[in-house]
Amino acid sequence: MAIKIASKIVGYEVAKPDAPAPVEAPTTQAVEEMHEKIKRPENLEGATYKIKTPHSEHALYVTINDVVLNPGSDHEVRRPFEIFINSKNMEHYQWISALTLIISAVFRKGGDCTFLVEELRSVFDPKGGYMKRGGRWMPSLVAEIGDVLELHMKKIGLLKDEIDEHQKAYLAQKRAEFVQNTQPAPAPEADAQCDDSTQQYPEGAQLCGKCHTKAMIQMDGCLTCLSCGDSKCG
Repeated sequence: MAIKIASKIVGYEVAKPDAPAPVEAPTTQAVEEMHEKIKRPENLEGATYKIKTPHSEHALYVTINDVVLNPGSDHEVRRPFEIFINSKNMEHYQWISALTLIISAVFRKGGDCTFLVEELRSVFDPKGGYMKRGGRWMPSLVAEIGDVLELHMKKIGLLKDEIDEHQKAYLAQKRAEFVQNTQPAPAPEADAQCDDSTQQYPEGAQLCGKCHTKAMIQMDGCLTCLSCGDSKCG
């Protein structure tokens, strides 16, 4: 078969039968980031979180669904895509519907959405906050929704814990020593009846100004928070 050469020949070489085939350069696949043009897949993975406040007899259920980007590759990540909040209590229906639409829009816009956690936490209820289970002070229902967002973002790897595993182990050890030296062991019957208690940390613990949890104890001659590790001694 004749081959027509249309351009000028500038060089040549004799091909050998046992010569290896030329290696083509690997094609680099573009890493997909979150942006507003991503269409919603048919199926999304997510989680539902329950919020129960003393201000209402009905709980709120917060569902956050994630989209998986770059599936099957080294760059596979999960990013929040949408949020829904449901409850039998219709008192807050209007602003909750607006909040879920805005948060979902921020998710789909792309970029850093972790700022939502602190923005929601900074909302205070003029009627007053409440103490949730575990001794954590919550300034408002919106702030607790921010807590749920943080929990979910840590779960999918979008946020990291401020306390590393070494510090967690240290605080757990000091907590056990404090309880052993200052408080008697509770009866088994009492344990079974304390599921709804707001006291997760030792009795007499003070409210931490950083994480708003009643977990500040006198440890090694210094007030230290067993929840976030904040210490008055620096």
